[in-house]
Amino acid sequence: MTEVMLHIYDVTNSGSDNTNNTIVQINRIFKDGIGLGGIFHSAVQVYGEDEWSFGFCEQGTGVFSCPARKNPMYTYRECIVLGKTNLSKFKVNQILRELSREWPGNCYDLLSKNCNHFCNEFCERLGVPKLPGWVNRFANAGDTAVEIAETTAVRFRQAKTEIVTASKVAYRFLAGITSNNNNSNNNIGLDSPGNRNNNSPRFQQPSWFKNLVAAGAKPSTSTTTTLENEKPQLLQKQESQV
Repeated sequence: MTEVMLHIYDVTNSGSDNTNNTIVQINRIFKDGIGLGGIFHSAVQVYGEDEWSFGFCEQGTGVFSCPARKNPMYTYRECIVLGKTNLSKFKVNQILRELSREWPGNCYDLLSKNCNHFCNEFCERLGVPKLPGWVNRFANAGDTAVEIAETTAVRFRQAKTEIVTASKVAYRFLAGITSNNNNSNNNIGLDSPGNRNNNSPRFQQPSWFKNLVAAGAKPSTSTTTTLENEKPQLLQKQESQV
């Protein structure tokens, strides 16, 4: 068994003294003052004098090591003993080789796949507790905010598509009813007592729908009267032929 230690640094590699000092002040206020969190780099030390962490690079693995507590890019803050691992040094080296393949440098993301995420996974495989929540809380909060924004945007687009589709269906439905109504009214004599099919259901127009029907679709009373006057003449003609 051997101890697993977590080394934590203030992120002060911006290249600007003012920015670096601001980050240090933020970490003092939000971590030291109220225990919320801050902007930190972390690395894990197990078996030996080196610590292991993860960072960005264009090619190859992002997993790297340096002498414990002496990363030149950051300002050292503190060490936390996470526990002891039962794994052998050979097994730990095997885990590091696996992580080196699984964590290429070009997949680094400040919010969703940074050095703290790497250390969490490394500790999990070593069988010791993960990092304290405050170490990566700012990154997790930012990643959650981005995810919520993306999800909201997707749902908004889906809702917009559904509204447009529903509008099209409603329009086609109303247009079909109007067309059928016009065709029925254009069939002269269809509603006369001799030709009406009592078994055929008819569309009962509500008052609001009548405004959608064109004025020309109403049946002509003069045409109906003419047809009614022609019926006796047709009957007389048929009797003379008999």
